[in-house]
This record gives sequence, structure tokens and C-alpha cells, in this order.
Amino acid sequence: MLHIRALSEHQLSDDAAVEKLFGPKFLVERPLLEAVRAGDRAVLLIDEVDRADDEFEAFLLEVLSDFQISIPEIGTVTAPSPPLVVLTSNRTRELHDALKRRCLYHWIGYPSAERELEIVLVREPGISQALARKVVAAVHRLRELDLAKPPGVAETIDWARTLGVLGESDLDAATAADTLGAVVKERDDLDLVRENLTEITSGA
Repeated sequence: MLHIRALSEHQLSDDAAVEKLFGPKFLVERPLLEAVRAGDRAVLLIDEVDRADDEFEAFLLEVLSDFQISIPEIGTVTAPSPPLVVLTSNRTRELHDALKRRCLYHWIGYPSAERELEIVLVREPGISQALARKVVAAVHRLRELDLAKPPGVAETIDWARTLGVLGESDLDAATAADTLGAVVKERDDLDLVRENLTEITSGA
């Protein structure tokens, strides 16, 4: 605002004012532009790209195709060498084919029960191994149901943390019913899970 006031006091022409206001001096660099400028010294992580809007996805095509960003008032900034770009998606919507063609695809499934148990114990060291094992077993049974949103590892950790905060040492149908909000995040899934709580927690 101070710069705009100074420009008005000097009564610069419109073209000169625009050039001064929209030049590199007032450009705020965000991660995409920073990665392009850094080139192969950067690792750019775009997490959950499926949650971004179509406009961002279209904008991303230029970065992934030519490793450059076009800024109308400044020009095109091109990477001296391609940065490493990692995109993740949880499939909440389908990505455009144009974006997929610019990527190497790798599917990461759910971890094994033993691996997930290790993750839970690292993230929640205060929980007993027996309870953590029961939570992991119950989550694996949940994933076998036809849920709109099967629980991920984050939900497994949340469930274990919730039980720990409540001071629970066991996971039975009653305890699971009271804490389902930590692991089931869709209203339509709740009824199906409640119908199968005894089976989900049996032997857990």
C-alpha cells in the first residue's frame, strides 16, 4: 500500500505503475515456483492432489510437462534442471488422463498387520502391544467390509490413541461402539459397521 501511494504521488503513467507493482520485487514465491527455480536441488511433494480443484491440476500440467511456470506480468520461469516431483492421491476423485500421462504410477496398498502394528507402536508408544494388536486386527476386518471409506493407517493410529486416552485396556464390541468416531468417518458406513461389531472385535 505504501508503494502504491508513492507511485500515485509521482503521477507515473499507468504502464509504468503496473510494471513497478507487478514486477519481481513484489512476487511472493510459493513451493511450485521455488521448486522450479531450485531445479534438481528440490523435491516437490504435492500431497493429495485429488483434493485440489481442476484449475490447479491444469496449472500443474505446465510444471510437469516443461518444468516451467508462466507468470503473465513477469514472463516464464524455467527450471535449470527438472526437480523431483512426487504426487499422492487417495482417489477421492479421478485425475485427468493428461496428468496421469506425465507421471510414473505406483500403487501403495495397506500395510500388513505386523507392519501396521509396528507403525502404531511407534506413533503411540504409551499403548500396550496387546491393545495395539487388537486395534490393528479390528481395522483389518473393517477393511473387508463394503465401506465407502475404508479406514487408513491414520485412522488406526487415531483409534489406538482414543482408546489410550480413555484408559481402555481391551477392545470389545461395547468399547468399539463408543469409539467408532475415531475410525469410521462416513455416516453411511456407521450402520454397516455397527451391524458387524461383534464379528469385527471377536478374536481381536
